[in-house]
Amino acid sequence: MNGSTATPADVSPAPPVRERLRITEIFHSVQGEADAIGWPTVFVRLTGCPLRCVWCDTEYSFHGGQWHDIDAILAEVASHGARHVCVTGGEPLAQKRCLILLRRLCDAGYEVSLETSGALDVSQVDPRVRKVMDLKAPDSGESGRNLWSNLDHLLPHDQVKFVIASRADFEWSRDIVREHALDGKAMVLFSPVWSKVEPRELAEWILAERLPVRFQLQLHKLLWNDAAGH
Repeated sequence: MNGSTATPADVSPAPPVRERLRITEIFHSVQGEADAIGWPTVFVRLTGCPLRCVWCDTEYSFHGGQWHDIDAILAEVASHGARHVCVTGGEPLAQKRCLILLRRLCDAGYEVSLETSGALDVSQVDPRVRKVMDLKAPDSGESGRNLWSNLDHLLPHDQVKFVIASRADFEWSRDIVREHALDGKAMVLFSPVWSKVEPRELAEWILAERLPVRFQLQLHKLLWNDAAGH
């Protein structure tokens, strides 16, 4: 019989599948919102989002980006010397390997937060991560995408954010907080849409309704006027 049959010992193992993510940008700045506001933070902005909120301020992250190995992402994060890391988007959970990145950041000892739309399942997110989860109010154009089962996976260190563009948005958000007793599950944040609701007006609505929520402004917009990379 001519030729030979390869044995298992003769076959080279397949190279390992590279763990990669499509990244729009990685940058060092000051956290502008949520409970880590003011801390020097490394932001890892993943590319892509299945939602199209009318007031979105990061549309540049919907497309493009570059593929990065997760090892290279961690090396870039480490180079900035910050303790806090925020994984954001777009919608970071639209890339399944985001869960691996979150776990590895936690394993490396960082304080890790995840900014997510609330439209994708958060049940598999590492419990060490602080989830900052939006619930989309009607004026966003995407309130029908809220995945309500996500409320069952909130932990005390998580935050639920409502971005409010009108009085109607405020009343919807107020009713959701009360209906689901959200303040008993996580920190609740109310934030005005830039140029749509005056900050003082929203603060006065919160006080008048005696809501157990935390008013916030986006510090990075006050400091850098929405410039990319900040």
